[in-house]
Amino acid sequence: MPATARTATARPTVSGGRNVLSGALLGLGVAAFVDEAIFHQVLHWHHFYDKSTPAIGLVSDGLFHAFSWFATVAGLFLFADLRRRAAVSPPRWWGGLLIGAGGFQLYDGTLQHKVMRLHQIRYDVDLTAYDWTWNVIAALLVLAGAVLLVRARRRPA
Repeated sequence: MPATARTATARPTVSGGRNVLSGALLGLGVAAFVDEAIFHQVLHWHHFYDKSTPAIGLVSDGLFHAFSWFATVAGLFLFADLRRRAAVSPPRWWGGLLIGAGGFQLYDGTLQHKVMRLHQIRYDVDLTAYDWTWNVIAALLVLAGAVLLVRARRRPA
């Protein structure tokens, strides 16, 4: 339908996929930023890549930070577009955000820490409590996001 033929009663179309993608990108970016700022920069517990020199670790942190920043900006651009079209669905957006944040944390805690061994949360300590806390929080974030998305699917947009 051409834009000039729209009526004042036309309702905007909620794009579930764009809401979820926007939230997921922002959630991923925020979780990565928190990890980078707290564990890499403030506490100095690890770098993104600890299997080489400290200089390489610092470069890997910079690339990681750039990646998280791009995800954050992309998520915010998508969100601005959704708002411009009055197509924001808060349950879908928040569900995506929680899944993005938890998904990043679960990926980091399982694949990067345990499978690829790129880095650990800390060194020279017993990691059991750190690993369990990290991964349980990640799973809870993903679960909460999934619940929001399932509930949003049951409700009309």
